[in-house]
Amino acid sequence: MSIVVAEYDPHWATTFEQLRLSIWPAVADLAISVEHVGSTSVPGLAAKPIIDMTVVVPTAADVPTAINCLGVLGYVHRGNLGVEGREAFQAPGSLPRHHLYLCASNSLALRNHLVVRDYLRAHPEIARQYGDLKERLAERYPEDIDAYTEGKTQLILRILSEAGLRSDELDTIGQINRRTV
Repeated sequence: MSIVVAEYDPHWATTFEQLRLSIWPAVADLAISVEHVGSTSVPGLAAKPIIDMTVVVPTAADVPTAINCLGVLGYVHRGNLGVEGREAFQAPGSLPRHHLYLCASNSLALRNHLVVRDYLRAHPEIARQYGDLKERLAERYPEDIDAYTEGKTQLILRILSEAGLRSDELDTIGQINRRTV
């Protein structure tokens, strides 16, 4: 599948909210929140037009129960896909295109998602630079998601460093982004 980066679409926020409302009843007794993460969650940022969202549960011990709750809705658990502390799901085909993840509130994977989102929301010039970078990478590597992801890694690590992540956390995130799938 080709990598396509589109200009920001304000409907992404509405789509997220519709998806969140469809998921929340199944996890409300357990989850803390359902977060809109990834580039579609940053107003004005160019992005692959796929909503990224994360169900947040209090602890890792809550993850198995939440996996079962999401399964009732038709989400298929795919494991952590090499990202410790983040469980991934295949969404039912009847819903708008999105990626659903599940994280415990203290996981590095969740912190990565939220810190990058919040930093880009607070720094529109960096968000613009990030969007420009993603567009260039999509043009250069339209069929190579690993090269596309690796090409974004230095800027993401800079953002995370400026936001206060420790060097060991940055190393872990860098290794994940640079791995070959």
